[in-house]
Amino acid sequence: MRSNLIYGALTHVENRYQLCQLASKATRKLHKPNTRLQDTMNDVLLHFRTENPSGRPVRQTEIVRKEERRAA
Repeated sequence: MRSNLIYGALTHVENRYQLCQLASKATRKLHKPNTRLQDTMNDVLLHFRTENPSGRPVRQTEIVRKEERRAA
């Protein structure tokens, strides 16, 4: 499900707005003709799950706060 991909990607991005901006830019750059746009977006979110797309290091306290927010 895409919601799992989004929560995974939020470990490296500060907020959902920034994630949306970065994902839309990356999807436009990586999209190939004759493929589904949804598949390209899922690939981008999978990549964001393992890599930091913003290039800024994420502090450990931010990751803990986001995990607490998800559990609530």
